[in-house]
Amino acid sequence: MTMNSINTNAQAVIALQSLNTTNAQMSVTQKRVSTGYRVSDARDDGGAFAVAQAVRSDVAGVIAVGEQLGGVKGILETTFASLSVVSDTMKQLRAVLTRLADSAISSDQRTTYGEQYVLLRNQVASFVDDAYYNGRTLLSTNTAPPINGGNIISIRNESGNTFTITAVDGETLKMPTAAPTSAAQATTWIVSGGDFDDVDKEISSALNEFGSAMAFVDNQLRYNSQKVDAMETGLGSLVDADLAKESSTLEALKVRQQLGVQTLGLANQGPQVLLGLFR
Repeated sequence: MTMNSINTNAQAVIALQSLNTTNAQMSVTQKRVSTGYRVSDARDDGGAFAVAQAVRSDVAGVIAVGEQLGGVKGILETTFASLSVVSDTMKQLRAVLTRLADSAISSDQRTTYGEQYVLLRNQVASFVDDAYYNGRTLLSTNTAPPINGGNIISIRNESGNTFTITAVDGETLKMPTAAPTSAAQATTWIVSGGDFDDVDKEISSALNEFGSAMAFVDNQLRYNSQKVDAMETGLGSLVDADLAKESSTLEALKVRQQLGVQTLGLANQGPQVLLGLFR
């Protein structure tokens, strides 16, 4: 049997509890709509938030690695550009040495070709010495300032794994300062494993080494970029709110809130009805 009392209004208590529940649900939904997250902090879902923070940390690490690899790529591209120009200049040097190897040329011609040799040789030395990016070079094994050469040990992923790019002694890529003084000496440099032959091999080896390093860095950058995309997609699935669903839920809660307010108002009229019994 329902008890009629002015001290205890059971209908109002029930209506108030229902309204409080609706208001709490509306608060959660409004937070999701305003932030765009289903889990925006540990209060929403402690476990999911902890996982999300760990993923965000990994994403930040991979992005930082990409920035570091970008600097390494700059050094490699500068080095490769320098060596490419050096290789082209060596072709011109080869032509000059071939002319100097001709014993039939006159002394004046030998002098002219000797001057061309010195000019081209100095260009090669300049290209090697100027191969700097952000104050760093791979064409010197001298690590002391202001040279700042030596091997580069670079991080490649967020776990701290590294790879090494071995520097080349740029001095071995330079021809002797003076031109060959005779046709026989010029021939030796070209044919018999002399200075030109040795330097040419060093340049080819360096181009191959740094070209391979550039390919590795490009592949690592591409992989890291795709990895960030995958991690962010997974993170979104874990913590992002479905705004279409939340919008629909919010509208339904607004209706429930209005009905709850009306129901509570009706329940609060109950004690007033009891006063009619005493008239």
